[in-house]
Amino acid sequence: MLPLDDIGHLLVTAAERYGNRTALICVDRTLSFSELDDLAERFALGLRDLGVNPGERVTLWLENGWRWVVAYFGIFRAGAVANPVNVLLTPDEVDFIVENCNARAIVGDSTKLRSLNVNSELVKIFTDVEYPASSLRPSEQSFNRLLKGDSLSSQSLTDNPAGDRIAAICYTSGTTGRPKGAALSHRNILLNVAMTSLMHGRGKDDVIVSALPCTHVYGNVVMNGAIGNGSTLVLFPKFEARVVLSAIEEYRCTLLEGVPTMYYYLLQERLEQRVLSSLRICTVGGQSIPESTMEEVERRFGCPLIELWGMTEIGGLGTTHPHIGPYRHGSIGIGLPFVETKIVPLTQETDCAQSTIGELMVRGPIVMKGYWRDDEATATAITADGWLHTGDVASKDADGFIRVVDRLSDMILTAGYNVYPAEIERVVASHPAVAMVAVGRLQDPLKGEIAKAYVVLKAEAKLSVEDLLTFCRGRLAAYKVPRAIQFVADLPKTSSGKIMRRALVTLEKT
Repeated sequence: MLPLDDIGHLLVTAAERYGNRTALICVDRTLSFSELDDLAERFALGLRDLGVNPGERVTLWLENGWRWVVAYFGIFRAGAVANPVNVLLTPDEVDFIVENCNARAIVGDSTKLRSLNVNSELVKIFTDVEYPASSLRPSEQSFNRLLKGDSLSSQSLTDNPAGDRIAAICYTSGTTGRPKGAALSHRNILLNVAMTSLMHGRGKDDVIVSALPCTHVYGNVVMNGAIGNGSTLVLFPKFEARVVLSAIEEYRCTLLEGVPTMYYYLLQERLEQRVLSSLRICTVGGQSIPESTMEEVERRFGCPLIELWGMTEIGGLGTTHPHIGPYRHGSIGIGLPFVETKIVPLTQETDCAQSTIGELMVRGPIVMKGYWRDDEATATAITADGWLHTGDVASKDADGFIRVVDRLSDMILTAGYNVYPAEIERVVASHPAVAMVAVGRLQDPLKGEIAKAYVVLKAEAKLSVEDLLTFCRGRLAAYKVPRAIQFVADLPKTSSGKIMRRALVTLEKT
């Protein structure tokens, strides 16, 4: 059973149980559970010597790798609060986050950290500076120095259970304004990890390959689940299809975790020349994925592809399918154990009839404590009786399986009709010549808004705009057919590989 009181205890317990077994394989280093535990302890003691007190925030602004994992667990061992941020954020964006959560220290690349305009009390811990280093200023420190073991402290706070205290402040993407910090407790995160592990049957015999950013809740659950269950995690800083496939072959990986775009790229490879028989399950989340693509993945990879759904405000997954038992393509599954879900009309909070479209809402012990120092936003997001507004439009069938239609904020209102981009994307993606597609909105003087599809074709495939429109007309109501189509070389994506619909407008100039 996974510890549910303190994330710092997760690694301590894993080291006691799994010792010298391989915990983490990265590009530049491989660590056993005992080695990882020792480094996290050293980092925790170093944080205390730098004056980081229990409850203070430490920002992580670095890419996937062993240093990220060491720092993450070290923060909790010191009794501090983790503030993971997207490595692709600009200095101005990180400035806001650091100041908003009043971070005491930040870990990352020296060039990036020195570009920040934050208060002088912030301690900057450089991952790329050797120790000793005469170039360091009083408020700067070397990551390597904290791991040398010459700390003045004698013990970290591993015996201090945290439970409902805040463990992490994870900021939303800020698509509707300044990002908000979701304050998650130790129990929020660890219960999510435990229930995800249960649903997917994760255990010590698994070897998991992931290029999902550990700063993202999906990647974070994958990482914590691997540590807590004694699995081996093969972790990459970025996704490259051929590198991931080689890792599956070399390490005999049993789980592959990814977002839809990763699978689109993988399907372009010559999979018949690869040995992928070690895979027992693949998972996909972050955005909707066409059923036709899921079927192709299962056929060519030779294992089930299970869809999941989650969000920052619940610290990971909210729904998924069990690794044994029924699962349905096109569905995000059912709620995790101890988690309630319901679909409510978009105008009032009463349950919808089965298969009726409404907003998906979630309640249970994985729901965040609230937005950091923003009571108004918290009250808007979470009802008085604990239901969280997800902002996702969905439906639930008679068997309890949930299908996400789209993000409410992405809905296109064209001539009075509600058009959901994901529905169009599923149809366009089912065309045999299409590799990827994203649908955005354009302003229109007559209809208000219209849908435009940006399409990436498969290698050497040929397709005309008119042929694709004809294909859509046979599968979509007239008002849902995209009013414009543009073939493009690639689509804008986030660090986790999700397609950024709000950035599609940049393709208009290409």
